[in-house]
Amino acid sequence: MSQTRMPTPRTRLVREAERGVYDRETAYRILDEGFLCHVGFVADGQPFVIPTSYGRKDDRLYIHGSAASRMLRQMKEGVPVCVTVTLLDGLVLARSIFNHSMNYRSVVILGKATPVDDPLEKVEALRLLSEHILPGRWADARQPNERELKATLVMRVPIEEFSAKVRTGPPIDDEDDYSFPTWAGVVPLETVSRPPINDPRLDPQYEAPPYAAHYVRANQSA
Repeated sequence: MSQTRMPTPRTRLVREAERGVYDRETAYRILDEGFLCHVGFVADGQPFVIPTSYGRKDDRLYIHGSAASRMLRQMKEGVPVCVTVTLLDGLVLARSIFNHSMNYRSVVILGKATPVDDPLEKVEALRLLSEHILPGRWADARQPNERELKATLVMRVPIEEFSAKVRTGPPIDDEDDYSFPTWAGVVPLETVSRPPINDPRLDPQYEAPPYAAHYVRANQSA
């Protein structure tokens, strides 16, 4: 059953409020289909927004990077963050330029990130990150060694204060514009995979595994 949460003053949509969605099922579906999140934070009075990969387990989002990363070092100190994920589904062409739009699904998460210090949780978080992008790859590849684990910082962000925003459907024109003589509609967009390209140094005995040769993004197989 979908768990709808009351939005906080910071996550309640004011403009185009009808597009706001506050249930976990919708938010998780968007997060599980996305590849990249953008992490916003302020360091020494300067705003930064950094793109990075992520993984999710239940109500926790994991992000990772170099232990020397300015972003992660700031987050380790308890700096508030804003994490966003956006999926672009189509270009919406109205009859007027003013009413052009996009069909999209997005999630915004507000909170504080904490470092993952437990070695077992850290490895599990890295596995989640890998499996989120390419299910099946973790077991086939060499896993992080001790040196690599020390050079990697993993942060945990609780998915507690969040909201989703969704726009679907055709253009919405002003009534007077429906008679304007031009095409209007939606140009659908989607992420598709192409046949894998072998590494030039690949041993010829190895073929692309099914999860690479027939890659389909989460929630796009239906």
